[in-house]
Amino acid sequence: MHQATLTIDPAFKVAPVRRRTFGTFVEHLGRCVYTGIYEPGHPTADEDGFRRDVLDLTRELGVSTVRYPGGNFVSGYRWEDGVGPKDQRPRRLDLAWHSTETNEVGVDEFVRWCRKAGVEPMMALNLGTRGIEAALDLLEYCNHPSGTALSDLRAANGAKEPHGITMWCLGNEMDGPWQTGHKTAREYGRLAAETARAMRMVQRDLELVACGSSSSSMPTFGAWEAEVLEETYDLVDYISCHAYYEEKDGDLGSFLACSTNMEYFIRSVVATADHVGARLKSRKKIDISFDEWNVWYLSRFQNAGTPADWPVAPPLLEDHYHLADAVAFGGLLITLLRNSDRVTAASLAQLVNVIAPIMTESGGRAWKQTTFHPFAQASRLAAGDVLRVEPVSPLYETAEFGEVPLLHAVATHSDAGTTVFAVNRSTDGPLSLEIDARALGGARIVEATTLTDSDVYARNTADDPDRVAPRPNADVEHDPMRVLLPPVSWNVIRLG
Repeated sequence: MHQATLTIDPAFKVAPVRRRTFGTFVEHLGRCVYTGIYEPGHPTADEDGFRRDVLDLTRELGVSTVRYPGGNFVSGYRWEDGVGPKDQRPRRLDLAWHSTETNEVGVDEFVRWCRKAGVEPMMALNLGTRGIEAALDLLEYCNHPSGTALSDLRAANGAKEPHGITMWCLGNEMDGPWQTGHKTAREYGRLAAETARAMRMVQRDLELVACGSSSSSMPTFGAWEAEVLEETYDLVDYISCHAYYEEKDGDLGSFLACSTNMEYFIRSVVATADHVGARLKSRKKIDISFDEWNVWYLSRFQNAGTPADWPVAPPLLEDHYHLADAVAFGGLLITLLRNSDRVTAASLAQLVNVIAPIMTESGGRAWKQTTFHPFAQASRLAAGDVLRVEPVSPLYETAEFGEVPLLHAVATHSDAGTTVFAVNRSTDGPLSLEIDARALGGARIVEATTLTDSDVYARNTADDPDRVAPRPNADVEHDPMRVLLPPVSWNVIRLG
């Protein structure tokens, strides 16, 4: 039996819980859009062709923002192709994913879907093959009330009221040689600055995200952020981070500790941004938009090869997640919350079918993957302030990260109560967690749930959608407060 403790004190505040932490991502990639959020012939399709079953699951997931339309896709995208009468929209080759894009769904349909789902749209701009003029045109089309060619075109296309999109990504992963229009840091930084400056001439209150590194393992990591921010510091609000993790060569222990790398990534980018700010003698702080993160078995995709033809909405990146994936995923979510002072927006990539918490069958069922549950519980229960908890936990040795604590945890606190989110990384035994909550004055455990399974590789399927789901944890003591966390588990403990 492993033993661990943590102390909760509402005075130890990190930052308010940021609702934008619970953002996701919809890209024109694989079946994310077509047969994902949109399938006109589906039994649940509404009058606009959107799947009601996916809308219901999106609301249950607790999504706050959705980044669109990419991703790698955006770096070759012509937004004009996706507006106006659908029968007149051109079909285009998508170089990013070697597919054919029909453009049945574009910016107006996406915003309409966002309104139905109750989420905030977050728009990405093509700074790969395009630039300032196309960005300004899209901004005018989306946000200008009326009286210009593009705002009146939006109204003629059925959207009389402005879309009111405030958060914009200035390109995507421009550090990556796989990106259409890949640039050096200085080239991209100049283009991003010029685009941001022009966009603010149209609308001053925009929130703009500059491209950071697409991975902390990139050879240009650190230097890229510094050069980009030297060009854009006074013009943007965020620098982006992207990170994906997978179990490699059967090394489950390292995989369960992958949030260690995310923590390093965040701290490194914060240090770089603050260094640039100090050199520029600026009082401004640049926040992080961690607008792509997830478990992704990238190696499987890289080994699959490129199709010979150009299919429409082929099944791509459809990872089927197991329990261990969900526990590693929960650890990443805990890390995002623990850094809420600087990570003020995030986007889980992606929402449906493509490395996603929601899976669908074309014409058929939709169900929750294992990763659905940590996200939904954190979105629903994290409220008020994020608290700095300092767990005292046994360590274990990993091949990738050295010694890592078995317990990874965070807490949030509001007038309605306190919630602890905790992961037990141990693969060989339970962890007895003692919670010191004396500073809360008489708090008791009112609910404890655990996501676990006897098989760490158990998955949910359309036929067995609840194989891995949160269930009540009866191994609870009240004086002192203790909860037994099973091996390889995600746990939510509510105090009241």
